[in-house]
Amino acid sequence: MSVLEIIGYFGALLVGLVMGLTGSGGSVLSVPILAYLFGNDEKTATAYSLFIVGFTALVGSFRVLKENVVSKNAVIYFGIPSIIGVVFVRRILLPILPETLFTVFGFDFSRRMLIFGLFACLMMLSAYSMLKKSKIRISHFRKRTVLGPMMLVGGFLLGIFVGLIGAGGGFLMVPALMIFARMPIKKAVGTSLIIVCLNCLVGFFLGDFFTMEPDWNFLLSFVAVSFVGIIAGGALSAHINSQKLKTGFGYFILLISIFVFVMEFVLHAMV
Repeated sequence: MSVLEIIGYFGALLVGLVMGLTGSGGSVLSVPILAYLFGNDEKTATAYSLFIVGFTALVGSFRVLKENVVSKNAVIYFGIPSIIGVVFVRRILLPILPETLFTVFGFDFSRRMLIFGLFACLMMLSAYSMLKKSKIRISHFRKRTVLGPMMLVGGFLLGIFVGLIGAGGGFLMVPALMIFARMPIKKAVGTSLIIVCLNCLVGFFLGDFFTMEPDWNFLLSFVAVSFVGIIAGGALSAHINSQKLKTGFGYFILLISIFVFVMEFVLHAMV
């Protein structure tokens, strides 16, 4: 095992630790860890991330189902189109995308740049959501729950995004459910967790499972280490200031997003 791989497993522990401490956020670390520390290409890194995020979300799903903070209607109206979007990307779109999408003035814009560029944007948005206090209030929106075309379209588009970047996208889903379905935040978080779990696991097993040969020993080892981190994070969460933790992690995610952007665009242009 190389030094980078050893650091990578410490990264897996960090993914779980962050999930245990904050309840979310750790999944955005999995793709950079899989790509830069374990040397996976963009398709493999995002596929493995779907598996890891899906099983991580599965652990939390049992809790939210037990607490009954899940909207079954939203899972149907928002979740099913989202799942369709993820499967479409992983099973149909990614296999046919060429490695070089287009060339401008001698600069090759690759499939990897598209995926990691979108991922860097996700990380920046995620960091912003952690560093800025949300001003979303249910009372700002119409009184009637909207479970119609907007939910269907929004779910499908989110599924496309999740399928491309290999991350859960929960921080986008929660405000969407609050706005369109007028859910209280606790129920939006619980519903989001179920949809993230379904998106990632169904996307992996109906998409990537048929187009690649996963390294199950590696995947299960990574998930096992992450679960250790989740348990440790859950035990530590009561002793750490959650707002300071969220702020610190927000800045950390911002730095990682800049690192991804530099690696994929700046260094590539210099080669």
